Formats: sequence, structure tokens, C-alpha cells
Amino acid sequence: MYSYPESLELLVEQLRKLPSIGRKSAQRLALHIVEMNDEKINNLIQSLEDVKNKIHSCEICGNLTEDDICDVCKDENRDKSIICVVEDVTNLLTLERLETFRGRYHVLDGLISPSGNMMPDEIGVDKFIGRVKKENVKEIIFAISPTVEGETTMLFLKELMKDLDIKITRIASGIPVGGNLEYYDDITLSKAMKERINLLG
Repeated sequence: MYSYPESLELLVEQLRKLPSIGRKSAQRLALHIVEMNDEKINNLIQSLEDVKNKIHSCEICGNLTEDDICDVCKDENRDKSIICVVEDVTNLLTLERLETFRGRYHVLDGLISPSGNMMPDEIGVDKFIGRVKKENVKEIIFAISPTVEGETTMLFLKELMKDLDIKITRIASGIPVGGNLEYYDDITLSKAMKERINLLG
């Protein structure tokens, strides 16, 4: 049976490690790369090197940036008293696309999942609580996917902030339990953000 040359097969296997890339998609991408001219290949290589060498987490919120502080945290027109907590940068970008939220963000390093060996100290809980206590925060909005891990994380963080004089809300219904924010349309997300729920009653 015919198989790809070793170097091409290795490229296919590396591409398969990317999210949502199955073997057929990886094969198509690999064959496309083989057909690329030297200039396009070099541009691709340079882009990968730049991302690896220049992109890191914002010192304040955890968003991706090439600077010490991201553009959102630098923006003086944003409301510093409101922090929207998200589980990853993908969800931050999803909410930013709506252009309706003008506060700031905090990006967790994942969600609490004992079964997945993700404990509070591994998702940056101490950094988040430290920031909340340091800054003049009036409201925390949880915009976290309503999965079991998401609910566990929200409850844990809410408990840590129960004695602070801060309004704690979550985005409203319209996002079903078990869903992931990045897959919902702009109207649903906008409605959920506007109709957020107070978690402290």
C-alpha cells in the first residue's frame, strides 16, 4: 500500500495535533504546503516564529499581546470598575466582536476540573483575586461556558469574593448548559451579556 514520504507523513501528523484537524484535513494542508513556493513557505515560517517569540500574556488580564500590557487594558475609555471573566482568549475575542462590552477582562488559564487535574492554583485564581482586591472593582461578570467545569469555577470564585463589596453577575440565559460561547451567534451573546444575572441574589 502506498504511503506518503516520511517527511510529508511527519508534517501530516504534526498538523493533526491542531484543534479540529482530522487526518484528511491535515493531508490537504500538508499537500498544499508542498505546492507553496519558497517565498510563501518562508513567510509561513516567519509568521510561526514571530507568534512563538513575540506573543505572550498581558501582565494584567492574561489576554494575548506583543507588549507587556494588551490594548484592552491600555484603553483609557474602558470602564475599569467592571471585569468580565472568561476562560480563554477565544471567548474574549468572541465578546469583543460584539462591540457592546466596554469594561475590562480577566482571562483564566482554563477551568477547574478535578478529573482533568486542573486545580484552582493552575488556572490563576490567586492572580485574579489579587487583582480584584487591588483594583477598584465594582462588578465581576462571569462569561464562562455553562459546562460542569464552568459552573464549578464560577461557584469557587464567587465563594472567594463573597465578603467583598462587589456585584457578581453572570451572562444570562440563552446559552444552554453544556454549550460553548464561541459557537453562539452575536444576537444571543449580546442578549446574554445585557441580561446578566446577579449571583449574590
